[in-house]
Amino acid sequence: MAAAPPTRPLPPALDDDCALFLDVDGTLLDFAPDPASVAVPPPLRDVLQALALRLDGAVALISGRPLATLDALFAPLKLPGAGMHGLERRNGGRKAKPPRPPDALHRVRGEAETLSARHPGTVVEDKGTALGLHWRRAPQHGATMRAFAEAALPRLPGYRLQHGDHVVELRPGGADKGDAIAAFLGEAPFRGRRPVFVGDDLTDEHGFAVVNARDGFSVLVGDREPSAAHYALRDTAAVHAWLESNHRTLTA
Repeated sequence: MAAAPPTRPLPPALDDDCALFLDVDGTLLDFAPDPASVAVPPPLRDVLQALALRLDGAVALISGRPLATLDALFAPLKLPGAGMHGLERRNGGRKAKPPRPPDALHRVRGEAETLSARHPGTVVEDKGTALGLHWRRAPQHGATMRAFAEAALPRLPGYRLQHGDHVVELRPGGADKGDAIAAFLGEAPFRGRRPVFVGDDLTDEHGFAVVNARDGFSVLVGDREPSAAHYALRDTAAVHAWLESNHRTLTA
């Protein structure tokens, strides 16, 4: 008989000594068939801004999306952030940029777009240095998109595959979300605070590991297993409610 999945408690309330790190898609925002079609509800933007003020700026977005896309989504709010799973990072005046993409990526991108056109419901997301292949609207094509990515990988030296929820990404090797969180924790205003990371996907497990090692709060959104997270919230609506309750508590 298979073991029952663990039942995780709700995360504790934030206090003034916390540093809050938040994944975006699947955590703050519901997934959309096309990554470009998501929208940020204004109340969420306001709550994030209020929490950032209360925590002296120690709130960061940790996402697979490029920072430029995050800034456009959450405008006019511009939080510290790590984009492309940690390949790029911004904290005040400190910036880290992803490496220049190889020439072969342009050819792979064209081939991926041709493949996607033959498989309706799939989407190719151009991230500049990385390439995401999505099949949320067409799960029957997942194996085809994964096989393409696996076959293309040897043509991109230094790249690796990043698997996620109905997506596989061809991305440069190097930093991950855990590395990004660790780097933030070495800098003001995050230094010396207890880290809290909320995420939903496989790519967030690196972040959970870093937070757990520092006696922080790792929070899984949903019921994906296995996961190193110690706490859980049911879905994005529960994340919004938890953030709102913390906003009220911290400002009381």
